Amino acid sequence: MSERRLSFKEMCAKFDVTPRTLRYYEYIELLQPERDGRARWYGPREVARMTLILRGRKFGFQLEDIRQWLLIYEHEGNEAQMRAWIELADRQMDELREQRRQLDAAMDELSKLREEVATTLGE
Repeated sequence: MSERRLSFKEMCAKFDVTPRTLRYYEYIELLQPERDGRARWYGPREVARMTLILRGRKFGFQLEDIRQWLLIYEHEGNEAQMRAWIELADRQMDELREQRRQLDAAMDELSKLREEVATTLGE
């Protein structure tokens, strides 16, 4: 029984990414589709990797961090990858907390300036 493979176009549609994005992920070796002439075919491994890549991007991880994390599985196995994930997640949570702090400070300042201008206008 053969596993379901997706074409390049199907892969773009499934993950709502542009062809340029998909080609770039291949270029930086995040994805390695099978090739048949000029056609590219994405099996379950590549679909799973793409899911992880997009999840990582959603959380704000750099592509190089994602690439290194995916390599850990190939070279050291699942447990090493999970341990690395915990470390990456902790580091990213710290970064996100700092970004939140900066956003809160910017919003407070903007709100105060807005109120000052509104008061000047008599609103």
